[in-house]
Amino acid sequence: MAIATNYQCPACGGPLHFVGASNKLECDYCGSSYEVEQIDRQYAQKNEKAVEKDEAKTSDPTQQEFQDPNLREYNCPSCGARLVCDETTAATSCPYCGNNQVIASGFKGAKMPDKIIPFKLEKQAAINALKEHYKGKKLLPSVFSAQNHMEEIKGVYVPFWLFDGHVDADITFEGTKQRIETTSTERIITTSYYDVKRNGTVKFEKISVDASQKMDDALMDSVEPFDYADLRDFTPSYLPGFFAEFYDVSTEDCLKRAKNRAENTAVSQIESSIGGYHSLTATKKDVKFVQEKVTHAFLPVWVLSTKWNGKNYIFAMNGQTGKMVGDLPLDKGKFWRTFAVITACVAAVVTSILYFIF
Repeated sequence: MAIATNYQCPACGGPLHFVGASNKLECDYCGSSYEVEQIDRQYAQKNEKAVEKDEAKTSDPTQQEFQDPNLREYNCPSCGARLVCDETTAATSCPYCGNNQVIASGFKGAKMPDKIIPFKLEKQAAINALKEHYKGKKLLPSVFSAQNHMEEIKGVYVPFWLFDGHVDADITFEGTKQRIETTSTERIITTSYYDVKRNGTVKFEKISVDASQKMDDALMDSVEPFDYADLRDFTPSYLPGFFAEFYDVSTEDCLKRAKNRAENTAVSQIESSIGGYHSLTATKKDVKFVQEKVTHAFLPVWVLSTKWNGKNYIFAMNGQTGKMVGDLPLDKGKFWRTFAVITACVAAVVTSILYFIF
C-alpha cells in the first residue's frame, strides 16, 4: 500500500498548492502563503516516515493487499478514504475531500527527479490559450468552439530525461553549381558536380525526451522548448495542486529518440554552414551521438481534453511558456469549397496566360 502525504496549511489546515505567480505555496481557504523552503522543512520528516512505512509494508507479505502490479492503494491522510492510483502516480488529489497529496513513498532511488521547472501559468491561462487556439482557423467547424465540452484540465509534471552530449560527424555531400547562358535561340544550363566534405563536433545540452508512456510523444515534442534557466533542484513541495507521474520509460529507450534528434540536427547544421552551391545532397555520413550526462526532470504541462461530435480532442500547453498545441477538427464542407475556389482561381490565371501567349 502506498503512503501519501497531505500538504496542508500550517495556519488553518486547508489544502496547499504551489502558485507560479507568487512562487509560493498558498492556502485555498485562508489565503496564507509560504516559501517552498519553509514547507520543505515542515514536511521533510513526514515524507521520510512515509518512505519507511512503505518499505516496511513492501517487505511484509501480509501487508500487500492489492495484487494488481500496475496499481497502488492508499488511504487519504485527511479523510481516510481508500483510494487507488496508477503505479506511476507521484502527486494527485483526493476526489472526496479535495486535499492535495504527494505519494512521498515513491520518491526513492532513481524515481527521485534531479530537477524541476515549476508551473508558471495557472488553469485559467490554459483555458484562455485554448480559446485563442481556435481563432483564425478558417477550416474549423463554426460550432466547434461553442458546442465542444471541456472534459478535463490537468496540470501535470511530466517526467523527462534531459540528455547532454555531442555529435561527431564526418559527412560527404554532392554539391551542384549551375551556369545559365541565354542566346537568341536557346537557354543553356551547365551543371557542375563537386564532392564537399565536412567534419566536426556539435555539442548539445538538455535534449528533452518525455519518459511517460501515457503522454503522446509528438504532443510532448511540440510543447517545447522549455526555458532551462528556470530549472531548480527538485523538492516535492512544488507538486501540491498538480498531478505528477513517475517515469516508466527507461533512459536507454529514450536515448534512441535523443540520438536521432541530435544526429539529424547536427547534419542539418553542418549542411547549413556550407554556401555557394545550388544544391547539396549527403552521399556518405558517419555521424555518432556520444552521451555525456543525463538529468531526470519534471517539466510542467497543462493537458486539456475536449469532446465534440462524440470524439475526444487532446491539447497540451507548456506550463512555463504558454505554448499551446493540439489537433482541431476539419470542416470538410469548408475544405472542399475553399479547394474549389483556389482551383478556379488557378485555372483562370493559367487560361489568361495561355490567351496572351497564343
